[in-house]
Amino acid sequence: MRTTRRDLLKWMAMAPAAALLSNSVLAGASKTVFASKRPPVSQRKFTSAAVEKLIATTKARIGDPELAWLFENCFPNTLDTTVQVGTLRGKPDTFVVTGDIDAMWMRDSSAQVWPYVQLASQDKALQQLFRGLIHRHALCISIDPYANAFMPDPGAKSNLEWAQHDLTDMRPGVAERKWEIDSLCYPIRLAHGYWKATGDTAPFDDDWHAAMRIVLRTFREQQRKDGPGPYHFQRTSPTPSESQFLQGYGNPTRPVGMIHAMFRPSDDATVYPFNIPGNLFAATSLRQLAEMLRAIRHDDSTAGECIALADEIQRAAETHGVIHGEQGDYWAYEVDGYGNQLFMDDANVPSLLALPYLGACAQVDARYQRTRSQAWSTRNPYFFQGRAASGIGGPHEGLRMIWPMSIMLRAFTSNDAAEISQCVAWLKATHAGTGFMHEAFDQDDPAKFTRSWFAWANTLFGELIVTLADRHPQVLRKA
Repeated sequence: MRTTRRDLLKWMAMAPAAALLSNSVLAGASKTVFASKRPPVSQRKFTSAAVEKLIATTKARIGDPELAWLFENCFPNTLDTTVQVGTLRGKPDTFVVTGDIDAMWMRDSSAQVWPYVQLASQDKALQQLFRGLIHRHALCISIDPYANAFMPDPGAKSNLEWAQHDLTDMRPGVAERKWEIDSLCYPIRLAHGYWKATGDTAPFDDDWHAAMRIVLRTFREQQRKDGPGPYHFQRTSPTPSESQFLQGYGNPTRPVGMIHAMFRPSDDATVYPFNIPGNLFAATSLRQLAEMLRAIRHDDSTAGECIALADEIQRAAETHGVIHGEQGDYWAYEVDGYGNQLFMDDANVPSLLALPYLGACAQVDARYQRTRSQAWSTRNPYFFQGRAASGIGGPHEGLRMIWPMSIMLRAFTSNDAAEISQCVAWLKATHAGTGFMHEAFDQDDPAKFTRSWFAWANTLFGELIVTLADRHPQVLRKA
């Protein structure tokens, strides 16, 4: 039986908290000196003066020493441990690993550096980092727009053991080839955010422009109006969600204008190929791309195509992706265009819970609020409540396993100080003495967790604390 990514990550989980909680958490935050868990300065992959300044000013606004310690460990974790900056083919290049896997996921790499975008205008080194990552994303898209993860060497064969025998069209430079809509959305979100924050147009050259046209072509291919398209994927695995149905093309659909996704942001297979959070994210990203194409590349034609596709996706989602409940409409998680609908939510972003965070709807939108209530309830089979916390997980790590990411998104999408405070308390109470966030933890026992080095969760937590310092400072003062 082959080792899967899921197996590897479980093996990499750290020792029980009994061996970890010997000092800080058990001793009491008010009397404990919390030693930094950051690497020594000489061993950090990347240092930003603007990030260090923000860490210092934000820490000063946090009333609880343990929470301040968690923030200082987590917020710079991507820069400290996962960023590789250099040049490639004569351009700035940035490669960002997920943490404990030596490959770059398009989604994770974009999300990991997102909290630093707001600081890029203050820091030339950060600008170079973002320029390099935007170039790298464009290169990855040109290699294979259907891949979710890539190798540092664009000509290398995948070194991921679980991907060696996949039945799909693998190419050099690709680490894993699971087609996920958000893999093409996140680079647009990052590029748009960077441009808005800095006004810098240097990364948006001819190669980037060509890559964005590939994004548009790929989204259209996966509307599957004229057949199944070129993508297929199968994997020999004891875990069914590692492979796809019907020779790797997925379950049947009726083409209605939405984009087919074979895998979710969790890297788990879709049940119904129209993933609603992914499609709504795509519509948002296409509108952002259109704005950039017009303003930077003066390409009104392709921009118009992006807007037309975004409108088509939005209409199809409104028509086929809505569940009509007794208390009002709310979003499904996946549908097939035939009328079959799956309701659940998964902690990985894009999720239903995260729609306002991604700009896909307003936080006060009535349909979103109904969806949010359903997702954070027993209506969602992957909502878990235990002695340690309440939160959303997903099939990837199974029952009882809450993802801290879901608790963070609960706080991001709330204006209720009590609700936000509860989320912060859960996050502070479930790091199992490590000083970092994890992929998932058991609802009753945070010592049972997966992934001791998961940079996305760490920097997302840091982003949450920075956001709360601006929008709800009283929560941090009282924490």
